[in-house]
Amino acid sequence: MPWYAIQHKPGQGNRALENLQNQQATCFYPKIQVEKVQGGKRIRKTEPLFPGYLFIRIDASNPLWGKLRSTRGVLRVVGFANRPAAIDDEVISQIKESLDAVSEQGGIRPGQTVEIQEGPFKGLSAVFEKYQGDERAIVLIEFLNRKHTVKIGSGSFRLP
Repeated sequence: MPWYAIQHKPGQGNRALENLQNQQATCFYPKIQVEKVQGGKRIRKTEPLFPGYLFIRIDASNPLWGKLRSTRGVLRVVGFANRPAAIDDEVISQIKESLDAVSEQGGIRPGQTVEIQEGPFKGLSAVFEKYQGDERAIVLIEFLNRKHTVKIGSGSFRLP
């Protein structure tokens, strides 16, 4: 039985998931933990891996097909040439496996290379050392043939 991608209405992924599950549909809505800076503070939150989409496993003869578009939160079934695009089990399995790996990894770890996004060192690569409180991080930057320890804002760098 193949999987299909469902595009949900903006901000209604959980609603679409709940309503599809209430109709006994097998669904997969992959989410990951991410670190973000909001209001100058570093926070961890759970976000969808594919914003705007979830997956449903459904047989072609299932009467649920006729109800999909009218399910609350669902926008459409992703397809091509007016036909739903089937997704192989193997693809979903790979997403699930990589999801487990990402969840275990968590946020930025000491020793990881990051790219500075703001300030006088914008565009330079650095090595992340540690967070200092919620608003600052300490990174190691190679500049003028020397390594320098620099404190920067938590939201001013990202993984390359």
